[in-house]
Amino acid sequence: MTGLVGFASGYAAMKDCDALLMLGTDFPYRAFYPEHAKIAQIDVRPEALGNRCSLHLGLLGTVKDTLQAVLPAIKEKTDSGHLKRALTHYKESRSELDALAETHPNSKTIHPQYVMSLVSDLAADDAVFTCDVGTPIIWTARYLKVNGKRRIVGSFNHGSMANAMLQAIGAQTAFPGRQVISMSGDGGFSMMMGDFITLTQMGLPVKVIVLNNGTLGFVEMEMKANGFLDTGCDLTNPNFARMADAMGVRGIRVEKPQELKGAIEAALAHKGPVLVDVVSARQELAMPPTTTVDQAYHFGMFMMKAVLDGRATELIDLAKVNLTR
Repeated sequence: MTGLVGFASGYAAMKDCDALLMLGTDFPYRAFYPEHAKIAQIDVRPEALGNRCSLHLGLLGTVKDTLQAVLPAIKEKTDSGHLKRALTHYKESRSELDALAETHPNSKTIHPQYVMSLVSDLAADDAVFTCDVGTPIIWTARYLKVNGKRRIVGSFNHGSMANAMLQAIGAQTAFPGRQVISMSGDGGFSMMMGDFITLTQMGLPVKVIVLNNGTLGFVEMEMKANGFLDTGCDLTNPNFARMADAMGVRGIRVEKPQELKGAIEAALAHKGPVLVDVVSARQELAMPPTTTVDQAYHFGMFMMKAVLDGRATELIDLAKVNLTR
């Protein structure tokens, strides 16, 4: 994975390559393209060719047909140095990420990485996952293990909020025999809360896991990273589990990490719809694949403004959540 939802090894592999071949992708993150590599792109849409960056070669056609046509002209390469460096970097980066998804016996904080890691381990091999735009996309991209049978659905083109539960309703309707799990943010879920009753009315056994951190997390992080005090991100949430119970859906509320595994196991084993209300850490930082001096400067400006604004306790909480694992 690279781009904003990826991590360091994907970024390093892209930056270090001699040639980049994009197969049917309109990779949106301009800042993550290699500066000195030759770039080729294959797509069925002419408007997608060169849409994000300058190309050395743009080919219009399906990936399968185009590759079959050009492969005979490509000489086999034997130097695996780039691959070996990339795999070593990935192993180190993956180890660091996995360490963030662990919890300790005496921990009082539920980290979203731990939530996604457990869901990945406990879900069915052919489960369908939907994820809300915002931090749920990051945790899904970094911690959900895919195997060729699982499917991930999200609003990856438009980036529109509140998509996960609605897409889960559609997926469960289309595939009634498959396990469907919605990784919802509290902001996204609240925006479409009226549609939650559809699970009861249509008898859809969707499992909705709400990361209840009391904020529009991705927007809050973007503000901080640009040196602004976060404004208008606070969410005053109800007890989502009790709300679910009142609507005929089994509700499970989790406030301690020690209770999380049992709660997710119970939710996935339940035959009907379930909502798992996970009270998770608000100040969890989703670090980008690389951190620039400009980002560090602006985040420092946010910290200084927070102190001057009487919000020093938030900085202490941020340090506790991210440094004391």
